[in-house]
Amino acid sequence: MKAEIFLPEDYRPAEDEPFMNERQLEYFRRKLIIWKNDLLDESRTTVEALQDGTRNIPDIADRASEETDRALELRTRDRQRKLIAKIDSALRRIEDGEYGYCEVTGEPISLKRLDARPIATMSLEAQERHERREKVHRDD
Repeated sequence: MKAEIFLPEDYRPAEDEPFMNERQLEYFRRKLIIWKNDLLDESRTTVEALQDGTRNIPDIADRASEETDRALELRTRDRQRKLIAKIDSALRRIEDGEYGYCEVTGEPISLKRLDARPIATMSLEAQERHERREKVHRDD
């Protein structure tokens, strides 16, 4: 079992420390776990609300409005389910020692990018190239 890594509450990964050292990895691991738990809590709340909200609404306009709200909520939950899968993948990369490195170039992903999007798998440059290629192929 790993020893607990102490992180000051105000800790932020810095460029002047070794890339993906234990403290940085722990910082991102905690950030990902908190994000995942928040999403799971929201999901539980939604499921409870949807179960409680199943009722017969006589007015057709009100019923249509409620159905639209439910559909939107379910789409949002589906997006969050996919996001949780990406969070789990990032947590596995931390365990495997691959986190923080671009899956295309192998170069480090900037700390700013990882802090803003901790599930990032590509450096900003590789992501931009990928999106440009995707756009070109989509226009065919």
